[in-house]
This record gives sequence, structure tokens and C-alpha cells, in this order.
Amino acid sequence: MMQMLVFLLLQAAYVFGCGTPAVPPDTSRVVNGEDARPHSWPWQISLQVKHGSRYHHTCGGTLIGPRWVLTAGHCIWPGDVYRVVLGEHDMSAQEGTEQIRDILRIIVHPKWDIDFVADGNDLALLKLDKSPIMKDSVGVACLPEAEISELGCETLYTRIIHGPMPDKLQQASLPVVEHSLCTRSDWWGATIKSTMICAGGDVVSGCHGDSGGPLNCLGQDGRWYIQGVTSFVSSRTCNEVKKPTVFTRVSAFTEWLITKKKLYY
Repeated sequence: MMQMLVFLLLQAAYVFGCGTPAVPPDTSRVVNGEDARPHSWPWQISLQVKHGSRYHHTCGGTLIGPRWVLTAGHCIWPGDVYRVVLGEHDMSAQEGTEQIRDILRIIVHPKWDIDFVADGNDLALLKLDKSPIMKDSVGVACLPEAEISELGCETLYTRIIHGPMPDKLQQASLPVVEHSLCTRSDWWGATIKSTMICAGGDVVSGCHGDSGGPLNCLGQDGRWYIQGVTSFVSSRTCNEVKKPTVFTRVSAFTEWLITKKKLYY
């Protein structure tokens, strides 16, 4: 029954044209990170937290349904007030493509524990108060099939950087590090679980403010799937040797995500 539900809802995602941006991303020369082509990752969102009377970028996230955003569990703190900005490319300018939505419901994975990050389950679902208008600048990413652990596809990491770094959406190619290597004692060791993906860590990696953002994977069907949610990096430096960026592996949680989306539709 669950497999049928997953199949039907994945099919429904195709109706919304998931993973097919109207503006194709430029993947021809991505090496160490660069500005993304405007709106070529239309599912990327900015999760913003309210401080005083103003909102500030705190994490990235991914639109995975008309009213649903996927981000990291550690991005959510009880009592804080959040909003989601879609269609954002340059956070230093009003471009006219931005859409702002309040958050109606927050569902943090029940096994996420901020005191035990290495236990995994670093996921949260956000239900928007209303659907954004789907257009070239706002679209939906595809969810991978459940339990697929071997990516075998081109992976591109996108991040919104706000502050001393460029304010434009960035993209970078992050080679996936094999689980057997990432779990070696001189790498991440036992910290890495089967529900995690290691990527990058040589020249470029995730950093502060990138949390919750997607690890995008181009499937054989030409669609982009969100295979990872940015979870953590080394506490010493963002780009430490043998300490690649760690992502929550979305395919390990596909059924949980779809069940929650269905339950709270």
C-alpha cells in the first residue's frame, strides 16, 4: 500500500513539472563555485527568521510540492518566527520575482535531536500558508525514489549566501564521496550513517548559512532530483581536508516525506 502511495504521489509530482527548470542551469563550467544562472534552480528558497521587526536569511531549502518546503531540522528553533522567500536570486536587490509566504505548519522529523547531530534525521517539512505562483522563477524539485543509495549522476550543490560573501545564488559541483571512504577513521568515521551522503570537501564545501539547501542530482530522465539536504560541516573550518559536507540522504526518508505531505494536505 505504501509503495503504491509513493508511486502515485511521485507521478503527481510530474504533473507539476518537477525538476525541469524553464531556465536551464549552466553546468558546463562549474568547478569551484560560481553565481548560478538567474532562476535556473527555481525550487531553491530562502528560509528567513524574524529578528525584531525584520527578517534575515538563516537557511536554504527546497520546494518539493506546491505548498511544501524541505529543509534541515537544525534550522528550526522553537519559538522563532519564520517565512519563506521563493524566486530569489540576488538578496541585495528587489528583482520583482520574489514571492513571500508565511509558514502554516512545521514538521520536524521526530527522531531529530539537536544534541546528537550525528544520529541523523536532520529534516524538517514546512507547509506554506498558500501555494506560490508557479512560473519560470518558482518551480518544484523531484523527490527520489525510496531507498536509492547510489547516486550515479551529476550532482550540483546550490546555496544562498548572505553577508560578507556574494548575495547571489551560488552553485558548485560537489563530487560524492563513497560511504566506505567517508566512514574511515581518518575521515568522518562512525559519525556518518547510511542515511547520510558525503560530498565535496576538497576544494569547495558547504558553510554557514547553507544549511537546509539542496544537493541536486540530474537523473537519467533529464529531471533534477533533490538527493541531499545540507546538514553539517567540520566545526573547525568549512572546507577541511577529509571532512566533506554531510547531507541528509533524502531517499532514506521519501516515504516519511510523502506520508506527512498526504496527512497534512
